[in-house]
Amino acid sequence: MDNLVTISKMILHIEKIQEYIKDLDYESFSKNEMIVEACAFNFSQIGELSHRLEDGFQKSNPLIPWKAIYGMRNKIIHDYDGINLKVVWETITEDLPVLATQLRKII
Repeated sequence: MDNLVTISKMILHIEKIQEYIKDLDYESFSKNEMIVEACAFNFSQIGELSHRLEDGFQKSNPLIPWKAIYGMRNKIIHDYDGINLKVVWETITEDLPVLATQLRKII
């Protein structure tokens, strides 16, 4: 898959997460199992897509935390019951907007 197509897909998954939580605070988010699961799924997709990027492409974009992105995917996939929802919420509200901006700059 072309790197730019992959980046575009990552952005779409970020936008889905942002749409799901746009009217929520942490408490509402943490109590809504369907939203939590939808966000977890999209995080897993973002991580999986990041892992498909060519190594050279990742190295040419060192400001993006590729290992952390894939690490979040691994945490969700392999330890779903142990996910700290506060960390997920902070990642959604603090890190995803920055990541989306960085990825849009690549395209």
